[in-house]
Order: sequence, then structure tokens, then C-alpha cells
Amino acid sequence: MKVTQIPFQKTGFFSKTMLDYLDKNEKIAPFYNNFSDLEGFKSQIFEKQQSFELKTRKVLVEALENQYQTFEISEKTKQNIELLNQENTFTVTTGHQLNLFTGPLYFLYKIITTINLTKQLQEKFTEKNFVPVFSCIGK
Repeated sequence: MKVTQIPFQKTGFFSKTMLDYLDKNEKIAPFYNNFSDLEGFKSQIFEKQQSFELKTRKVLVEALENQYQTFEISEKTKQNIELLNQENTFTVTTGHQLNLFTGPLYFLYKIITTINLTKQLQEKFTEKNFVPVFSCIGK
């Protein structure tokens, strides 16, 4: 099977700002903290280790336990919630936004991408734990 890749820049679908971000253009560096590559994630992990307090972890774990108490959840979900008590555990978080055009497909894509990124980070940073979190605001 022949595979052809088209650079984002040639599709005509992305804004100049998005293309500058993908190119890691220095002129937009003030607008984001770390780039979304392994080096950026390494920096982000370090920053979170310095700023995320144990009491905040406890609040997160309690909120998730309360949220799930009326649901039957998988063993993996239980393990992930428990891992959040540990200082070497980090979340990879995404959320739902209403979308034109891609709709439910984009919703699934974001979940799968978040789970896959969690696995990649776990392979790269073996001394850490990573938990995928999907946030959906509303009823």
C-alpha cells in the first residue's frame, strides 16, 4: 500500500498561528509553556512536581471516588484513581468541546489519543505513572 503524507502547511486548513506552533516558531513561544514533544513533557512533569501539592491530590482522588461511587467501574479505573495518590503520578487530560464537522469522531479520536499518549509517556518516563483523564462538563 502506498502512503502519501501531506505537510500541515500545504493543506490550507490551518491558521498561521497553528502552523507557527507546529514549526516551533519562537515568535509564539510567549503563548505556550512547553511544546508537546517528549522534551516539553519532561519540562512539564518537572514543573508539576514542584507545584502540585499533596493536599490537591487528595482533593482530586476524593472527587473522583465520589463521582464514581454509584457506577460500576473497571479494575483499571480503580487502579488509576489509586495511583493519583502517589506523588510520581501525573494526568494526561483532555475534554469534550462541541465540534462542527467531525462531531463524535473527534470525541473518540481525543480519547484514543490521550490513552496512547499516556502509554508513550509511561514507556519514556518509567519511574513515573500516567493516568488518562477525560473531562466532560455538563449533563
